Amino acid sequence: MWPDVVRPPQVSRLRTAVAERLVRRALVKLPLYVRFGSDEAIGRGGPLLVVHDPDAFFRRIASGGLIGFGESHQAGEWDAPDLVAVLTVLAQNAAVLVAPSLQRLRGLWALRQPAGLRNTPEGSRANIQRHYDLSNDLFALFLDETMTYSSAVFRGFPAEWPLLASAQRRKIDRLLDLAAVGDGTRLLEIGTGWGELAIQAAQRGARVTSLTLSAEQRDLANDRIAAAGLADRISVELCDYREARGRYDAVVSVEMVEAVGEEFWPVYFKALDDRLAPGGRAVVQAITMPHERMVASRNTYTWIQKYIFPGGLLPSTEAIEQVTGAHTSLRVVRRDSFGTHYAETLRLWRERFAEQADAVAALGFDEVFRRMWTLYLAYSEAGFRSGYLDVQQLLLTRDGKL
Repeated sequence: MWPDVVRPPQVSRLRTAVAERLVRRALVKLPLYVRFGSDEAIGRGGPLLVVHDPDAFFRRIASGGLIGFGESHQAGEWDAPDLVAVLTVLAQNAAVLVAPSLQRLRGLWALRQPAGLRNTPEGSRANIQRHYDLSNDLFALFLDETMTYSSAVFRGFPAEWPLLASAQRRKIDRLLDLAAVGDGTRLLEIGTGWGELAIQAAQRGARVTSLTLSAEQRDLANDRIAAAGLADRISVELCDYREARGRYDAVVSVEMVEAVGEEFWPVYFKALDDRLAPGGRAVVQAITMPHERMVASRNTYTWIQKYIFPGGLLPSTEAIEQVTGAHTSLRVVRRDSFGTHYAETLRLWRERFAEQADAVAALGFDEVFRRMWTLYLAYSEAGFRSGYLDVQQLLLTRDGKL
């Protein structure tokens, strides 16, 4: 099941030696304490990273770069008592970990994204299903009662688990307020999730059409909508955003643009534009990254793409403004960021996932999967804690008019 994790790849001694030298030169400058085996340590001091099998660790990095780094963790070849702290240091130094001379040669050593992950209509279905159709029961183990899989908005920090559901509903209320959703609003939602936003919009009196490519999500969303007594106000369709029809007073899309792929950003934002009635509002919640890092890494095949979100790419705010300016009549008129809230959301999910380890195993997910998912949640949390990642709610209107 895990062909690239079961055993380290066969790599030449020279390539492995070069990778080891580069990694050591990078790590020795960081505020980390990196221990190799039982008797060697480097770094300036800080969070502890323990490499249990240095030979396998360096062979994987020599073969696959950061993909190898992730696979090495899945295989148990390295670990950290405080995984988020270690990954936060790495995220804070992401732009300088690789020497500028090697950055310029990125195309020679970085793996390229496979053509099979393109987000064509068929490709998008396959990519979305690989993540969101894993198991509704799996997601229910670490999400709160709203089954909301995007950043919450808290009233204060540190956040606590019992407050997560209300923080998720607060986030949704902010989105619906930005979109001016009320009684009689015709709302198009691109990316259903498990139905909470559609439910809250219908409770305001809106009529909702919600689109998803995940059959698992559609089925549970319909169950939740029926239980709320709102089946007559909400239609959940297994439908690509490119296939949407009709005109709506508002379009809302929460953390879905990340799955679109740069090639199709113009198509995605034009779909929002085309579906809006005159005077309508589009609201997008998006995870963003710095523009220069997006440009440098946009063609690189990453561990997250291989194992978590195939075909995904985080946009920058500059990229969104460039695409909408060039391909649509939509303009960003308001932008609210709350990355620290996502870090707290991810911490709560990660802690809950760890608490539910036995239940995750009972669903049939093995240790490699659990280590993979733990790394994914910690990696994401570290991105927001370091400031490398942000999450924003964007209000877009035609020609910037409110």
